[in-house]
Amino acid sequence: MKGLRTGFILIFITICFTFLTGQIRQEGKASYYSKKMTGARTSSGERLHHDSMTCAHRTYPFGTKLKVTNPANGKMVIVRVTDRGPFRRGRVVDLSWGAAKALGMLSQGVAAVVVEPIDTTIVPFRPNDNIELPEFDFGISEESYDVRPEWHEMKNLNKR
Repeated sequence: MKGLRTGFILIFITICFTFLTGQIRQEGKASYYSKKMTGARTSSGERLHHDSMTCAHRTYPFGTKLKVTNPANGKMVIVRVTDRGPFRRGRVVDLSWGAAKALGMLSQGVAAVVVEPIDTTIVPFRPNDNIELPEFDFGISEESYDVRPEWHEMKNLNKR
């Protein structure tokens, strides 16, 4: 009984780590969206544009940036995950028309690609933290500003 439980634990751990390593680099086929899909909503809620550098992936979170390489010609493109799919066997990513054009796969329709994540953390703001703040001088002014000049006259009259 103890050996059976240990065996199940080892199998469970092996399966878990197998799926984790599969997320690092994927090789398979890529297809692309038609230009006619421009304006359609993706699973993330964004509208698709044919010139955008976006893609559909089954498991990566929305906003994840992926490096997609076409090993046949060595071209590479960086895309952002905005949709879910592809749902055909052997396909790892669906690219926008612009990304497919940059990879040189428009005439083929489907091409072998290598997909790697660039940055798996999703930051909801600009990743550049070099923010320059303005400098303020809080010196005291030598000038005296009065709201109403008549008050000086009233003050002088009251002194008499």
